[in-house]
Amino acid sequence: MRLSYTVDAAHDGRAIRQLAMSPLRLSAKLWKHIKWNGTILVNGKAVRNARLRVRAGDELTLLWQEASPVVPVDLPLDILYEDEAFLIVNKPAAMIVHPTHRKAHDTLVHAVAGYFRRRGEAAGIHPLYRLDRDTTGIVVLAKSARIQHAMTQHHGHIYREYLALVTGQLNREKGRIDMPIGRDTSKANHWQVRADGKCALTEYEVIASWSAYSLLKLHLLTGRTHQIRVHLAALGHPLLGDVAYGGPCDRMKRQALHAWRVCFRHPLTGKEIQVQAPVPQDIRRLIGPDIVSRETVIKY
Repeated sequence: MRLSYTVDAAHDGRAIRQLAMSPLRLSAKLWKHIKWNGTILVNGKAVRNARLRVRAGDELTLLWQEASPVVPVDLPLDILYEDEAFLIVNKPAAMIVHPTHRKAHDTLVHAVAGYFRRRGEAAGIHPLYRLDRDTTGIVVLAKSARIQHAMTQHHGHIYREYLALVTGQLNREKGRIDMPIGRDTSKANHWQVRADGKCALTEYEVIASWSAYSLLKLHLLTGRTHQIRVHLAALGHPLLGDVAYGGPCDRMKRQALHAWRVCFRHPLTGKEIQVQAPVPQDIRRLIGPDIVSRETVIKY
């Protein structure tokens, strides 16, 4: 990877390591990697002293290798968008994003590593968030630690909408769920609404309802583990198929949750990126082919 910066008057006399933090906004981890394993150039000449002070008009260039240690595996990959900074994919059900043990070789990051290998591309693999194993839909991956750091400083940098099928009908057509979430100490890998939990905010809107279930559009304002699943279960409307949180499994064999749409401002170009993932067949079977076609506006 290559990052170039012409020192402006506001940063005249600053040390290189100071510029790495601001204005370049590199994470401490990435700066350490560049310092010890990369190359630092000032006006085309290599330097090793990170305390070196540069002057206005100097050209600072940082070079480093951005490759993932994940073993590449040839697995199907549904690509929705790609450029020099991002790879955005549509994750299927029954696939985890990161390996949870050393023997796992069928995760999303393994599939992405296989894709990069086939293309001969030495890129990093940095998912900006995770989806549960059986949640389908959009996962945004940064190709460098620099882009990952820029995009994960604030949750609101990425606007995410989900579709969910929940039991019953909600009393209100739209609303905000404000319930703190913490670990469920009685069950491994479970979470629950609890007073001493972390702040969790979810906005929802009812798109359609049937006799036994409803289709919701949801927007996460915070990113707690299992947030949508826990919030809806706490309201008494668990996701269809979500056995972990009390959802019925007669119509769905997995939790009926789909990461549907994503919108964000590209950190390099300033361009607005909007991506939508097709609704999976098991959810479409229960709602019909045209229910979500009316939902065309992303409120970013």
